[in-house]
Amino acid sequence: MFREMRRKRQQLKEKECRRILACRSAGVLALSGDEGYPYAVPVSYVLDGDTLIFHSAKSGHKIDAIRHCDKASFCVIDQDEIVPERFTTYFRSVIAFGRIGIVEDEKEKRRAIEVLARKYSPQQPQADVDMEIEKTWKALTILEMKIEHLSGKEAIELVNRFKEN
Repeated sequence: MFREMRRKRQQLKEKECRRILACRSAGVLALSGDEGYPYAVPVSYVLDGDTLIFHSAKSGHKIDAIRHCDKASFCVIDQDEIVPERFTTYFRSVIAFGRIGIVEDEKEKRRAIEVLARKYSPQQPQADVDMEIEKTWKALTILEMKIEHLSGKEAIELVNRFKEN
């Protein structure tokens, strides 16, 4: 169902793809938008097992697109080092493909926002986290994307650099 990578030497292993998803703080969520135009939006997220969790407002382009089509991709750039003298960049990135939906169950929604809060505010006292969640709860929507396929790639120069060491 998903294409094989053409330049297999540059393909990242699934473990490395998951490491990148776990440690980065933002990526681009791509959906099928209005009139069939792609809609790509930068978002914060957290990886939770085989699921990517996002928060959102209750309405807008993103929510409309998800209701129209649940297929999505999510891209995270791990490295993008410009090397002008070589006319290239040393890049590393990951794309996750899957199905995305709105979390309707209140307990699951609460668990998901807690996971997000722990990632972005790990030092905050739980009482402060609870207060912030309660303050924003009515306006909060949680989205979950079940990962069906992961693909990661890095510049050939990075592949060769690691082989030399």
